[in-house]
Amino acid sequence: MVNTSLKRAICVIRAAVRMKMLTQRSMAQRAESIVSIGDNAEDTHRTSYELPSESATPLEQQQQLPLLTSNSWRRTESVKLSIGRTWEAEARLVGRLLSSSYLSVLLLFIPLGIAGGFLHWNPQLVFGLNLVSLIPLALVLGDVTEDLAQHYGDVIGGLLNATFGNVVEVILAVSALYKGLTTVVAASLLGSILSNLLLVLGFSMLIGGMFNKTQSYNTQSTQAHSTLLFLAVLGIAIPTSASQVIPDITEEWIMDISHVSAIVMLCCYICYLFFQLVTHPEGSENGEDANDDGLDAMSHHLEDEEVDDGGGPGVPDILSVPTALGCLAVISVLVALHCEFVTDKIETVSSQTGISQSFIGMIILPIAGNACEHVAAVLMAAKNKMDLSLGIAVGSSLQISLFAIPFVVLVGWVIQVKFSLEIDLFALLAMMFSVIHANLVIATGRSNWLTGVTLIAVYILIATTYFYRE
Repeated sequence: MVNTSLKRAICVIRAAVRMKMLTQRSMAQRAESIVSIGDNAEDTHRTSYELPSESATPLEQQQQLPLLTSNSWRRTESVKLSIGRTWEAEARLVGRLLSSSYLSVLLLFIPLGIAGGFLHWNPQLVFGLNLVSLIPLALVLGDVTEDLAQHYGDVIGGLLNATFGNVVEVILAVSALYKGLTTVVAASLLGSILSNLLLVLGFSMLIGGMFNKTQSYNTQSTQAHSTLLFLAVLGIAIPTSASQVIPDITEEWIMDISHVSAIVMLCCYICYLFFQLVTHPEGSENGEDANDDGLDAMSHHLEDEEVDDGGGPGVPDILSVPTALGCLAVISVLVALHCEFVTDKIETVSSQTGISQSFIGMIILPIAGNACEHVAAVLMAAKNKMDLSLGIAVGSSLQISLFAIPFVVLVGWVIQVKFSLEIDLFALLAMMFSVIHANLVIATGRSNWLTGVTLIAVYILIATTYFYRE
């Protein structure tokens, strides 16, 4: 009896040891297959593939590996399955992309705006239809850019997001520049900075404070933004103050200073991208999450919703590279067309309504061009994610001030249109004090609804001044 019981115990122990060895071998093979996929899709995620601890039980080992590799597995599988997908599945993905947000209903304004522009409808109607059409196009452009960025890794993806993040404002400014509307160009670019820095950030703090009383955020991630924003103010202040202070200064001298300042600002923006994406990527995680979560907040579908393309369940789908590039091309053409109609009617609308071109450029155009970012930032603040909300509001202001403005100045240099960094003294003071006030507000690391009210109040005062300004 003793020998029989001993034999049974030995058999049980041997079976348990063999089961553990088979489990570890299976987990190792699975990890190797995942690493091979990760090597082909993106090398930057190799460190996330780790084997389970040997001290864990077989059941714990089976549970650990999917948790350790969940995000990278889903991402690499998504990239893998997007290659070779049928055109029917791609069409379904595009259809889901176009209907992923409640703002997608505004896509109906696109054919109306184009028809009104070509058929020469009422100028005010054409202006309004094409201006509203830019809102859903900006949203879809951000979604397509996010899908395309997932194919190329963090660095290239970050560059794509930075490039296409404010493409609507850039195209609108360049279109107005070709028509010689330099006042509208300067006002629209400065208005985009002020609307993000005062209106968006103010409403984010106001709504976030109403839902969460007092909110806190990481001040380290905003220090670089604050410094670079003030650098942009100095880049604009130097040509403007030089024209006011230095006697007998020529216009050519102002243009030369503006061109040099624009080049320096663009170089600083490139250094900022290198700092954010290469040398200190850990400090930019909030900004990257802000783009992703901001777009998720705008949509009403589930995060892991899938399109049945035969690739199997549990893998979120993204557009393939050819489809994403095709969508970017179509959206860019539509944005350029709508911007052409908008800028073509600005002078007529201004004369018919009595609203100054400065007010249209400073207030109306930026609000429409940044509407998607406005809603996303406020929704993130309402969910008590102020780091993400700050990443949207302050990050967009930084992109416009250090990239869009100097880029448009250099474009004017190339096409022989005199557009400098010299602005009127009131606009300079408004921008300077807005940046100082916003930096003082976000430097504390805590916000409430009252701080949001102060930012909105500053924006209302500036908007009122431009409304009554001829």
